[in-house]
Amino acid sequence: MNSTKKSLFTGSQGQNYLFPFILVTSLFFLWGFAHALLDVLNAHFQEILQISKARSALVQFALYGGYFVMGIPAGLIIKKYGYKKGIVFGLIVFAIGAFLFYPATLIKTFFPFLIALFVIACGLTCLETAANPYTTVLGPAESGARRINLAQSFNGLGWILGPLVGGMLIFSDEGDPFAALATPYIGIGIVVLLIAALFIRTPLPQISAEDSSQSEVTQTQAKSRYRDLLKHPLFIFAVIAQFFYVAGQTGIGSFFINYVIEVRPDISHLQASQILAFGGMGMFMGGRILGSYIMKFFNPKKLLAIYATMNILLMAVVVMSLGMTSVVCLFASYFFMSIMYPTIFAIGINGLKENTEKGSSLIVMAVAGGALIPMLMGRIADIYSMATGFLIPLVCFIVILLFGLSKLKN
Repeated sequence: MNSTKKSLFTGSQGQNYLFPFILVTSLFFLWGFAHALLDVLNAHFQEILQISKARSALVQFALYGGYFVMGIPAGLIIKKYGYKKGIVFGLIVFAIGAFLFYPATLIKTFFPFLIALFVIACGLTCLETAANPYTTVLGPAESGARRINLAQSFNGLGWILGPLVGGMLIFSDEGDPFAALATPYIGIGIVVLLIAALFIRTPLPQISAEDSSQSEVTQTQAKSRYRDLLKHPLFIFAVIAQFFYVAGQTGIGSFFINYVIEVRPDISHLQASQILAFGGMGMFMGGRILGSYIMKFFNPKKLLAIYATMNILLMAVVVMSLGMTSVVCLFASYFFMSIMYPTIFAIGINGLKENTEKGSSLIVMAVAGGALIPMLMGRIADIYSMATGFLIPLVCFIVILLFGLSKLKN
């Protein structure tokens, strides 16, 4: 056979993995959409439940707390049952959480919605744990990085459509404001179940959760590897930086709509959600695509430091509350946030060698920043103003700047 004719989605035995790749790529879109929809929920719950901004941040606490709780169990499930079953399990749990929104709209209190979001997060954790390695085997090994980048571009599309579709369905409904919440989530649940059915019926490469050479690692050796990570100062700083990045990014998204309607009272909730979709998330997706190209010419740490500096300056203008100028700076910050998560991740695990897998799992668990910091930001906003609350992301970007400027090595 002529191997030179292999496409991006051709297996070693000539299998065509284009359709399986499309299915896996749909997972990237789904979790981008689910995350972005939270930013609409945050403002909507404040309005219909008359709760404070600090309490509405429990939306993020439920989701990112689910990631933190489910992180290790998701890895164990995939290790025991394989990636395909892990994905199907994650999709089913995701769908259950989405359908739980319907009884929550009947109860009409905050806590049932938080339970539904926590269940969704547990499903998403399984999907995110499995999707990246799956993309690497759906074609020639040498083109694995290209497939991952292609799949992640659809994550950005989900971030754009989440606030756009959510805003249209939730803020445009003039009837029961609780019933308006059921429509998008029931739709999501149905789509997720259809994708799960397709995964069940579609042949996928049989890959194990870990290389066979690692399967004999004893519990003592595993604990030793975790202790070994303490010998890598750059990795430790990466975990801290990732915590603050997710905290800052989640805080900005959580209160984007609140900020816009505070500094520009003439803008409605629906219009603010559209600004978030096209302005913020559009800049985020564009920044991710452009950033991956710019890194051909710039050292990743230096580029990270430059982007962090830009976001510090943008957040300073946001805090000044200068009307539309500050709104433009707010959604421009998404462009400079776009490369931060993957860049911090890549820098942090570089040089860990046999500890790479353990280090990766700990950096992923740093998303707990998204569970905790937005509540502090909301509390500041309740006491002072929404603009003052954006001092928190400013501080987060200072930490990321220090990480980018650090001379530490692994």
